[in-house]
Amino acid sequence: MDTKDLLNMFPEKNSIPAEYQLQPIYQKEYLINGVIHVWTGNTREVYSPICVRNKDFVEPVLIGSYPLLNEKEVLEGLDAAVGAYDTGRGQWPTMSVEQRIQCMKSFNLRMREKRKEIVTLLMWEICKTLTDAEKEFDRTVEYIDATINSLKDLDRVSSRFVFELGIFAQIRRAPLGVVLCMGPFNYPLNETFTTMIPALIMGNTILFKPAKYGALFFRPLLEAFRDCFPRGVVNTIYGEGRTIIGPLISSGKIDVLALIGSAGAANAIQKQHPKPNRLKCVLGLGAKNPAIILEDADLELSVKECLLGTLSFNGQRCTALKILFVHKKVAQNFLDKFSEAVSLLKIGMPWKNGVTITPLPEKNKTLLMKEYIDDAIAHGAQILNRGGGVMNSTLFIPAVLSPVNESMKIYREEQFGPIVPIVPFDSIDLPIEYIRSSDVGQQASIFGTNPEEIARLIDPLVNQLCRVNINSQCQRGPDSFPFTGRKDSAEGTLSVSDALRVFSIRTLVAAKETDLNKMIVGEIIKERTSNFLSTDFIL
Repeated sequence: MDTKDLLNMFPEKNSIPAEYQLQPIYQKEYLINGVIHVWTGNTREVYSPICVRNKDFVEPVLIGSYPLLNEKEVLEGLDAAVGAYDTGRGQWPTMSVEQRIQCMKSFNLRMREKRKEIVTLLMWEICKTLTDAEKEFDRTVEYIDATINSLKDLDRVSSRFVFELGIFAQIRRAPLGVVLCMGPFNYPLNETFTTMIPALIMGNTILFKPAKYGALFFRPLLEAFRDCFPRGVVNTIYGEGRTIIGPLISSGKIDVLALIGSAGAANAIQKQHPKPNRLKCVLGLGAKNPAIILEDADLELSVKECLLGTLSFNGQRCTALKILFVHKKVAQNFLDKFSEAVSLLKIGMPWKNGVTITPLPEKNKTLLMKEYIDDAIAHGAQILNRGGGVMNSTLFIPAVLSPVNESMKIYREEQFGPIVPIVPFDSIDLPIEYIRSSDVGQQASIFGTNPEEIARLIDPLVNQLCRVNINSQCQRGPDSFPFTGRKDSAEGTLSVSDALRVFSIRTLVAAKETDLNKMIVGEIIKERTSNFLSTDFIL
């Protein structure tokens, strides 16, 4: 396959199926303090990674634009969130858990109505396949339902009183304050909502900034945010991160930073807070997850799982397998099978059935991938699969590189794209040392059949990483499992239940066991005059 073949993968304008065609969305709206405002200032044009073919060249498709707010409007959003929280006295943070759950249920119902619109925009904005875009949407609404159920369980446990050493108390979880949520482009709906939804339902107020790539599809949800939550609880801010994030953080009024992105961005943002001890951070950052294929591994299974792990959504996942270590005794057999499997992957537009490899949304991403390949080849690697590294505009054929060594950039740097570096090894000490010396520590996958050998690997790895997968790719799910990382990979743990805890703090009301205190607390509970001090049981 060559560049001309890739050229023909792009559609002509009149060949795009009618059900997936998109009318440009020139968004002017943004939500602040319960009001959808209309922006009249500068906007950012959004070009799809899907290009349109015109004879022998392709041209990008303009699919819309979104506001680039100024510092003034962004700080108005901050004031709205601060006012809605009102140092914990606002309507939302003092509302009962059951009332907040009802608001979230209403939002989830409204969101379900926008499924087709959001799925189509996911395809056009970030080139997620139709199947994966549908999965992301469905998984997100299921996550909201699971969060609601998890909060019910948490509240049921918290509804009882604890008696200890002559003191009785009720221990519950209370919100932290104003949360700035910033999601990634690769899972702009799901990853963003796995921080925003638990933060919201625990009583925090939100400032939400969409990712640079993947912003338009939030437009259909603005009315639902406005109608389902009290004024100022959810505020959307659009703009250049370097322009608008600094004033927000330097104000000292942000209590929680929830960011899925790079460690460099997180560090730069954190440093701007005037009271760093008061800023809680919930961070999902970089990863360079390795797979270790042992000499007794089931190669058919290993190839299948490593193919999914390295190249699902073009390898643009923090949980993707970013480097493979293969024992030399099976290396050639694995390389032959894996390279052939990569060569058979279907390339094309996201609405095509069976497509795996789609255009890359980030600007100049194909050129960055070529730089990694050129550097690796200069240091002794070869491209093993047919057509690997061939590119045209935003399309890039995945490249399998081997043998890869530490002199190459891709050995340590997270490529976040469709390149698979493979390292043959003699001694297991090589991948173990790689993991030990890495600046990141999220997950790893082990492929083998010997229980004793796998056990010897598990014990050191669980002290370097936060998830070890046996004979399966690295992944986040199920959402009930803890999702986090060591070193520079993460801060805070996200799962359905963990996220509720990470966006709240244990708080209690306590009193000595005197008749007077028992009478006071009993009266408060009987008359339901406090939403915190309550024995109501949510069914």
